[in-house]
Amino acid sequence: MPKGSQELTETRREEIINACEKLYQAKSFKEITIKEIGNVTSFTRTSIYNYFQTKEEIFLALLKREYELWIDSLKKTMEQVEEMTKDEFASMLAHSLEERAQLLKIMSMNHYDMETGSRPEHLAAFKVVYGESIRTVMTGLNKYFPDMEVSGKQNFIYTFFPFMFGIYPYTFVTEKQRTAMEEANVNYVFMTIYEITFNCVKRLLNE
Repeated sequence: MPKGSQELTETRREEIINACEKLYQAKSFKEITIKEIGNVTSFTRTSIYNYFQTKEEIFLALLKREYELWIDSLKKTMEQVEEMTKDEFASMLAHSLEERAQLLKIMSMNHYDMETGSRPEHLAAFKVVYGESIRTVMTGLNKYFPDMEVSGKQNFIYTFFPFMFGIYPYTFVTEKQRTAMEEANVNYVFMTIYEITFNCVKRLLNE
């Protein structure tokens, strides 16, 4: 870790993460390199290694930040709303993920690579936030559906979080993919993030 204040360290870490985020809007995970990320920052490429050893660690930090933003959004809503119906809870989760398309994109495409390519301390820091996201959703279930059985709540968590990994590929389809499915006569109904999430949550709550 470079010498200097903690504030400077965090500022530079955020600049690196922001540079990665900017590149990811136009390029794929495989196309992005540490060198390219360094070219978008205000300091030398070699300085990046003082903060992150691999591009996987940078992407994991970006994913961690996306989870934090999602958690914050959920908590703010649940603090303001005392009661929700099943439809309203499903809508809340659906809207919250609709606003975090980048979260869904990263987690669906490169999650395994990011975890295996990151040092233990970076992975542990990410898992803390991931765990908090699970607890936040569980808090919502406990608050709005106190009569729901424990097994039902556990089933919701163990189904909904794996489900999230598949949202992006099902809702963001390239023209090539769309054409291929049409030529293969695949009777596929294209859905938005909101639609697919709302339907999933409603079914889980009604089981």
